[in-house]
Amino acid sequence: MHDLMAIITVCTFFLTVGFMFWRPNVNEAIPATVGAFIVLLTGTVSLGDLGSITETIYGAAITIIATIVMAIVLESFGFFNWAAEILTRKARGSGIRLFWLTNLFCFLMTLFVNNDGSILITTPILLMLLKSMGLKNHQKIPYLLSGALIATASSAPIGVSNIVNLIALKIVHMDLYMQTAMMFVPAFIGLMFMALLLFAIFYRTLPKKLPEVEPWKMTPGSHPLKGETPKEKFNGKFMRNVLIFVFCVRISLFVASYLHFPVALMAVIGSAFLLTWRWIYLKVPPVDMLKKTPWYILIFAFGMYVIIYGLRNIGLTEWLIEYLQPIISGSLLHASVLMGGLLSVMSNLFNNHPALMVGTLTLTNMGLDPLTLKVAYLASVIGSDVGSLLLPIGTLATIMWMHIIRKGGVKLKWAEYMKVTVLVIPLTVLFTLVLLTYWVSWIF
Repeated sequence: MHDLMAIITVCTFFLTVGFMFWRPNVNEAIPATVGAFIVLLTGTVSLGDLGSITETIYGAAITIIATIVMAIVLESFGFFNWAAEILTRKARGSGIRLFWLTNLFCFLMTLFVNNDGSILITTPILLMLLKSMGLKNHQKIPYLLSGALIATASSAPIGVSNIVNLIALKIVHMDLYMQTAMMFVPAFIGLMFMALLLFAIFYRTLPKKLPEVEPWKMTPGSHPLKGETPKEKFNGKFMRNVLIFVFCVRISLFVASYLHFPVALMAVIGSAFLLTWRWIYLKVPPVDMLKKTPWYILIFAFGMYVIIYGLRNIGLTEWLIEYLQPIISGSLLHASVLMGGLLSVMSNLFNNHPALMVGTLTLTNMGLDPLTLKVAYLASVIGSDVGSLLLPIGTLATIMWMHIIRKGGVKLKWAEYMKVTVLVIPLTVLFTLVLLTYWVSWIF
C-alpha cells in the first residue's frame, strides 16, 4: 500500500509539472492545487505537515505579493510609459545603445519587483516600442530574448527577487543579508558576462540605426499590470521621487533582515505607504488591490511545496543524499559546480520551482558544514535561476514570456531560442559557479 501511495505521489508530481508545460496559459495555481490535493489524499503528506509548510512559505509569498502591489501602483502613476519614453530618448537612434538600455531596464525591474513581475512589465513595453519602430521579426528577437534572459537571471543576485529563492532561504536558515553578501558580486559579474555573450551573438542582427519614433502611448488595458490611468501626466521629478522611494523600500528589506525584523512585514509596510501616496495623488483608494493583486501566487507556492514535501517523505531526498554527499563534501568547488549543474538539469526537466525546493531539502539533510551548505545552496540558486533558461520551459517566467511575445505577433521557435541559449547559458552558469567559490573563499 505504501509503495502504491509513493507511485501516485511521483506520478502526481510529473503530471502537475507536465500540465504547466503543456498548458502555460492556464493559471499555474490550478494544477498545483489539484496535485496537492491528490498528494494529501495519498497520506504521504499529513495534516500536521501543512503547518510546517505554511510556516516555510508564508513570509516569502507575502513579500512577493507586496512587491507586485508596488508594481501595480507604479503603473497607476504612468511609470512604465515614462520609462519607455526614456528608453527611446536615451537610445538616440542607436540600435546597439537600445540593446544595452533594454538589458539594464530588465535588470532593474527584476531588482525592484521580481523576475515574474519583470517579465510582465518589460515584455509588453518592449513589444510596443519595437512595433512602433517598424522593426522586422528577426530584428525584434535580440531585444526581447536578451531582455527576458537578463530579467529572469537577475533574480539570482538577491533572494528577494524570486519567491522560490525566499522559500529556500527559509529552509536553509539563511538570512537575506548574508545571502546577498555572498551572492551579489559573483551573480552580478555573471550577468555582465551573459550580457556580453548575448551582445556578441546578436551584434550582426542589431539595427545600427533606428527609425525616428513619434511619442506614443500604450492603449488602455494593453499591459498585464495596468492600473488606473492617471488624470495628469506626472513630470520626471515626480517619477524619480517615486523610484527613490521604491529603492529605499527595497533597501529596507535588507536592513530588516540584518536587524532580524520580519522581511515580509517590512515589505507590507512599504507597499502600504506607496498605496497611501497613490490615494493622495490619484484619489484611488487601496481597495482595488484586492482585485488586481495576483493572489494565486500564494496558492501556487503552497500547492507545489505540498507536492515536493510528499516526494521528500517517500524518500527522494534520502536517495539524492546517498549519491551526492560524498562528492559535495569534497570541496567548495565540487559543491558549487555539482549542485549548480544538477539544479540546471533538474530545472529544465521539471521547472525551477520544484527543482530548487527538492535540491534545498536534500542539502539540509546532508549534514554538511555551514559554509559548504551555504555555497551548495547558492550554487543551486544559480542553477535554478540561470541554468533553467536553457529551455523556454525551465521557468514560469520564460513560459509566460513565450506566450506574451506570441500574442504580440513575434514568432520564435524553440530551435531559435536554443540556438542562443545553448551558447550562453552553460558558459554563464559554469563561470558564475566558479566565481562564487572563489568569492566566498575570499570573504571568509
